[in-house]
Amino acid sequence: MQELWELLKYLFLGIFQGFTEPIPISSSGHLVIVQDLIDLNFEGLQFEILVNFGSLIAVLIIYREDLIRLATNGVGYMFTKNQDHKEDFDFILYLIIGTVPAGVLGIVLGDLIEGWKTVQTVGITLIITGVALWIIRNIRGSKNDGQLNWKDALIVGLAQAVALVPGISRSGATIVAAMLLGMKQETALRFSFLLFIPVSLGTMLLSIDELLAEDLSEVWLGYTIAFLASVVASYVSLKWFMNIMARGNLKYFAFYCFVVGGLVLLFLV
Repeated sequence: MQELWELLKYLFLGIFQGFTEPIPISSSGHLVIVQDLIDLNFEGLQFEILVNFGSLIAVLIIYREDLIRLATNGVGYMFTKNQDHKEDFDFILYLIIGTVPAGVLGIVLGDLIEGWKTVQTVGITLIITGVALWIIRNIRGSKNDGQLNWKDALIVGLAQAVALVPGISRSGATIVAAMLLGMKQETALRFSFLLFIPVSLGTMLLSIDELLAEDLSEVWLGYTIAFLASVVASYVSLKWFMNIMARGNLKYFAFYCFVVGGLVLLFLV
């Protein structure tokens, strides 16, 4: 019975992280809340990286056609200078620019940010996330992929860096910044989640020593269940969120963040 409960715990954590990662409610903030409510702790940084990698796999599957096109045209442009491919080449450069702020701040301020993982911080930052989502609820931009510039990329990248703080949604922060810059919803969504790819891969590479050092002989089944659950939950959640973005219903996520943030501050602090 104890072994079954352990496997169910891994399944729950995988589904929970996977479903909350793509939508703008902060998966990291919700994990802090869950751990405080039911005393459910992660088995170290390795586990968090694993389930995050599950979300990355889901993003790669959903945006596979964009990634193939960008890679093919981007490399092709470097050799042929075909102007038909310059837009994709520039888009890759903007993704690189947008990755830098979170990468630098994550390395420099990683320990400090880790100390902010408290329910009080999450309660406050969830409300901040809700306010940001409320501000953009009716915005309809006009910028498409070919109209972006390096300043747009840098600002969205800075927003992603702010989302290192628990309770500030990564997808929410980047989409809010993108839409305030005038991007179309589809472009904002695509840029946000393609920007997630290098950040997630970078986190894995920086933590590879810890991942290899852990003895997984006793937990491999639970880790496998959590990883697969994260992949499936992230895929379903992102597809659902893409439909919501198309209908412009971000206000419901704002309401959710207001309610959960308020309840946390009232009852858990």
